[in-house]
Amino acid sequence: MSVSTLTGICPECETDLTTPPMLQGETLSCPECMLTLRVEDVQGGEISLQMVEVQLRDWGQ
Repeated sequence: MSVSTLTGICPECETDLTTPPMLQGETLSCPECMLTLRVEDVQGGEISLQMVEVQLRDWGQ
């Protein structure tokens, strides 16, 4: 039996998310708060998500 969708919760805004099948390490954006999230774990049709730190380039200005 394969899972057609996965569910998870955004760690920032707590929005319920439904995604197509994903693997650990893949990223997605929360449609509510627009944060980039990384899949930390996939178990039993649920994904554990972690916020990705975005490093902005320092242009020295």
